[in-house]
Amino acid sequence: MTMAEMAETVRPISPDIRDDLLLRLRRIEGQIRGIQRMVEEGHDCRKIFHQITAIKAALTSASSVILECYTRNCLDDSSHTHDEIVSELIETIHKATR
Repeated sequence: MTMAEMAETVRPISPDIRDDLLLRLRRIEGQIRGIQRMVEEGHDCRKIFHQITAIKAALTSASSVILECYTRNCLDDSSHTHDEIVSELIETIHKATR
């Protein structure tokens, strides 16, 4: 199986992780709306910057949850060789850290 075919394999998020992730994303969505209001209302740029930094940290945390789920699903995949799985994980991590 090629890397492209492996990448197209569906690996759904488990229900318990999905619920936690949706909660995190809704919180982030609320933070973004708050920043939009702050910009519209002319708040101090430092406060806006701090909020953006908090959102980046929250997105990084959510990203880590998804990457962990993805990694566990890949490692349980017996239809691929160890080298194929490692290559796909490395490629995914490289994309995530750009």
